Amino acid sequence: MKSTLRISLKSGERIFINGAVLRVDRKVAIEFLNDVTFLLENHVLQPEGATTPLKQLYFIVQMMLINPEGASQSMIMFKKSITMLLASFTNDEILAELKRIDAVVTSGRPFDALKAIRTLYPIEERILSTQEITPAVREQIRREIAPWQ
Repeated sequence: MKSTLRISLKSGERIFINGAVLRVDRKVAIEFLNDVTFLLENHVLQPEGATTPLKQLYFIVQMMLINPEGASQSMIMFKKSITMLLASFTNDEILAELKRIDAVVTSGRPFDALKAIRTLYPIEERILSTQEITPAVREQIRREIAPWQ
């Protein structure tokens, strides 16, 4: 058995575990004794927060974890989005990381992909402020995630 993972939650905080949403009524510590897929509430991106191409990609990957029944639909959306992003970005660091993220998601590790996508936000912010990615690409990705909103 792998080592255990212990998470502390504050009163009223939510955690998403294997597609279920739990809210605790008091401060609590949870110990996971086996492999589990979870997201802490502060890592959950709401649809209205998916305002940039990478945040939209994050939202799609997040849906694989929050809604396991719809994971195949999310994977289709992910593949479309990652393809558009790879064709749109010119920044070598982002391109390399997007290829790695594609491999991570394809190998069934969406949680690891979420962490990797979050690390790209500062670079994306810089790129968007210099208009290195077109508004048309941003809008196309936004349309892709519209069904989730």
